[in-house]
Amino acid sequence: MRRARPDEAGAVGALVEAAFSRHIEAVGQRPMPMDDDHAARIAAGEQYVRDADEGSGALASSIVLVDNGDHLVVNNVAVAPAFQGHGLGRALLEFAEYEARRRGFAEVRLHTNAAMADNLVMYPRLGYTETGRETQSGFHRVLFVKTLDG
Repeated sequence: MRRARPDEAGAVGALVEAAFSRHIEAVGQRPMPMDDDHAARIAAGEQYVRDADEGSGALASSIVLVDNGDHLVVNNVAVAPAFQGHGLGRALLEFAEYEARRRGFAEVRLHTNAAMADNLVMYPRLGYTETGRETQSGFHRVLFVKTLDG
């Protein structure tokens, strides 16, 4: 994992577009991450990426980590379709947990759209606990938290 470079905003956008396009029908609209300002996330130092192959210029996955003062928020997890099912999503969340610990935080928080059924199964399997549900900008979100060990 590495921080995304400013010249990669377009590549990050394409990765997120490809990763989330399968959810459009279930959500009933474009999922929020598809319209995020990737250049701003990169400029803020919040966007991390994993290269598909060294020197290829292609990205395999990305994650947005937002420092919320007393915890880390996973704002977006995206894996390119060609790499889905190979554990990269899990690796991204492990990276988020590592970063949270490194920054001295005791928990990681995230949310997912209530229509993304696979996420509702995956996050609890990875130790995340549902803490609530809310609607924001027309999106029905499920909130999760994971308390980290020392």
